Formats: sequence, C-alpha cells, structure tokens
Amino acid sequence: MNNHGVPSEAVTKSSHFSLFRSFSLMQAVALVAAFGTPMFAAGAAHADFRVCNGTQNLVGVAIGYRAQEGWTTEGWWQVPASTCATLIEGELQSRYYYLYAEDAARGGRWTGDVNMCVAENEFRIVGVEDCFTRGHQRMGFKEYDTGRQGSWMVQLSDAPGANAPSPGTPNTQEGQN
Repeated sequence: MNNHGVPSEAVTKSSHFSLFRSFSLMQAVALVAAFGTPMFAAGAAHADFRVCNGTQNLVGVAIGYRAQEGWTTEGWWQVPASTCATLIEGELQSRYYYLYAEDAARGGRWTGDVNMCVAENEFRIVGVEDCFTRGHQRMGFKEYDTGRQGSWMVQLSDAPGANAPSPGTPNTQEGQN
C-alpha cells in the first residue's frame, strides 16, 4: 500500500501533466484571459469538486475516491469546451481525490500514477484491483491532495505549462475553489 491506502500494485511510475498548487488573484485573472472562462464563480462559495475544461474539445472525466465501501471510481462526465462540471457536490469528505480525463476529439489524456478501474460507458466501480478480470479497463489517475479543503477545482488545458513535456500536451492546474 502507498501512504494513502491505495494498493501498491495500483501505482505506476509515469505522470503526464504538471500542476500548480495555489493561485494568486493575478494568476486567476491570467487564466480567465487565456481560457475565456472564469475559474472562480462570483457570489456565494460552493463546496464541491469541480473540473473545468480549458480546451477547445469535449473532454470525458472520471474521478476516484475512498468511500465507506472502499476505493470507488465514477464516470463519465462529458465536459464541453470552456465549461466546468461538478463531480462531487457538497463539502469534500476526503483529502485525496483522483482524476482521469480524455479529449474526445484528439485522444489526449490527463493521467497519473494511480491505477484505478474504468468502464466504457457510465460507471460506478468499487475496488481498484483486478480491473480486467472484473470486465473493466485500468487507467492511471492523477492524485490531488486537497489538504482537506471543503472544495477543489481542477483546470484541464492543452496549453504548455511548467514541466509540460511538449507543446500541446494535456496539462492541469488546481486549487481551492
């Protein structure tokens, strides 16, 4: 097991995107200018886990988390270009959440080091072991440490960023909502 309780066989060694842990007001304004959509909504604060799609294509998103019955993955949220989707509504109950996403048009992926189960169509899967023998696929999810914040937002983009391997590589930015 790794230090967050995911079985060790679920952890691989590659990661395909960079992230930024916190945002200043100027960074948020720059992202709004770059993507044309606000990262943080004005008005009352919302407690939830949101994913914003800063690309020009439809993106399919899956999330993983620790639930009472065990490690759970859910998908697919279809997030159109320049929009956001709420994956978990209400106050976040866990510190760690895991995300996997695919660009429907270009095939780009936002992946990470933690293998979890997904299915071709809408799904909710309990357990991250034996994905193939249970009739599922296995994909690498990116871990997000929310620091036990009540809400969290991940911005998906295909713009090059710090530590991005090459221009056009899928990229993410994250922060407290």
